Amino acid sequence: MPRVKRGKSHVKRRKNLLAKTKGFKWGRKNKIKLAKTAAVKAGAHAYRDRRRKKRDRRALWQIRIGAFTKSHDLSYSKFMNMLKINKIILDRKVLSELAVSHKGILEGILEKIK
Repeated sequence: MPRVKRGKSHVKRRKNLLAKTKGFKWGRKNKIKLAKTAAVKAGAHAYRDRRRKKRDRRALWQIRIGAFTKSHDLSYSKFMNMLKINKIILDRKVLSELAVSHKGILEGILEKIK
């Protein structure tokens, strides 16, 4: 059986690895052994945080809506319940955008459901 030389594939694999870790601090950007672990951990954190981002955004929306309702002497939960009772279907993302940018519209909705 002929001998297989792995020069090209070996270099390509290292180049791809170092491309993934470009911009990292210290030796994790240019030392292969450190770059391997850094790339694996970075991938794991990226995967986890893509899911966590959704959680964080929803929490931010709730805080914004809550701040708006507090300024109108109403709690967040009562406001959301009143929306549900009056069959106004707006998600938290839209409500938070209204609370930040278009307060008049949200105040109109609030008057309608009271």
